[in-house]
Amino acid sequence: MAHVNYSELAQVIASLTEGERDEVALMATLACEVHHSDDRFDWTGFYRVTEPELLKIGPYQGGHGCLQIPFSRGVCGAAARTGDVQLVPDVDAFPGHIACASSTRSELVLPVWNRAGDLIAVFDVDSDKPDAFTQDDADHLSAILKSTFAT
Repeated sequence: MAHVNYSELAQVIASLTEGERDEVALMATLACEVHHSDDRFDWTGFYRVTEPELLKIGPYQGGHGCLQIPFSRGVCGAAARTGDVQLVPDVDAFPGHIACASSTRSELVLPVWNRAGDLIAVFDVDSDKPDAFTQDDADHLSAILKSTFAT
């Protein structure tokens, strides 16, 4: 199983997104590049904050996802509600988990902030393998999100 080379991934994303300010274009590019960087990543995408306390599906790679997720539900909702990274080794053990895809076994969800410090989305990475993600994944992906959306 290949694991992502985060320094290479960060360079590729920075190169592809240089000068781009449209958030949807940035999300689409980032979802694509992250998804194809590692075979642990079964579903990779964004849920955008479209109104208070509500996330709607944004650019993603993989099978279909839930169209909307309230802040009050699931792993994505928890990331949006708390502003904290959610590193979930077993989604079945997460209270209130929403099964958008029955194949999902573990999940990593990171809040996405813009330059003004507003929450604009969450970045959701699902795996069909249990305990697929590490704190290292969370740290590197958080840094990529910050450099893409918040600088």
